[in-house]
Amino acid sequence: MLKLAVIIPAAGSGTRMGSRLPKPFIKLGNVPILAHTLSSFLEIPDVVQVIVATSKEWFDEVENIYSSLNAQGVQFAVVEGGSERQFSINNAFSALSEEIELVAVHDAVRPFIKKELIIKCAEEASRVGAAMIGVPAKDTIKKIDENQVVESTPDRRFLWQAQTPQIFKREILEKAYASAIKDGFLGTDDASVVERIGQKVKLVEGDRENLKITYPVDLKIAELILNEEELF
Repeated sequence: MLKLAVIIPAAGSGTRMGSRLPKPFIKLGNVPILAHTLSSFLEIPDVVQVIVATSKEWFDEVENIYSSLNAQGVQFAVVEGGSERQFSINNAFSALSEEIELVAVHDAVRPFIKKELIIKCAEEASRVGAAMIGVPAKDTIKKIDENQVVESTPDRRFLWQAQTPQIFKREILEKAYASAIKDGFLGTDDASVVERIGQKVKLVEGDRENLKITYPVDLKIAELILNEEELF
């Protein structure tokens, strides 16, 4: 596998969680969610660099979390996050080591990504240039108009829920971001930024435990998953 850097955007607030703490720093078990997330990637031998983008007031906390993980031989950097997730990731490019060939972007609050899925996604990105984790949509999806009137019901067989990590060859992601900045485009995920320059993105089926902790109910589910993992 190619040498891999991981960018973790962690500048989001805790508003939807009803918390004063930004979501990555809320405790899951006895440690911040961010610590669980970072640990997943530090188990991958080809990960040679980790970059966290967050607000300046949280730099010290991120440094402390990373130090507590006793990572050996992995370069680490903290950069300032932006007003949008996309800007945070773009800021992280400036800290990328020259040796990096693949760049993974992963949500700070997806703490249960499995090692084997990261490796599979990275292998696909090495092969085709871009890959992402996702799961099939389990609900019927409705397309509505501006008045919330249903316009159509897309075929659920072809609808997947995007997750992270999303992994790209470095030159593809940097080219896509340069184009997005030039055109003032804001994507809802990194894959959408890459798709608009014509790059195909391979989807790797993940699992539903790779949830994003956004609302209080998500934290309750995460605690159940963590407790179950600790039993085995």
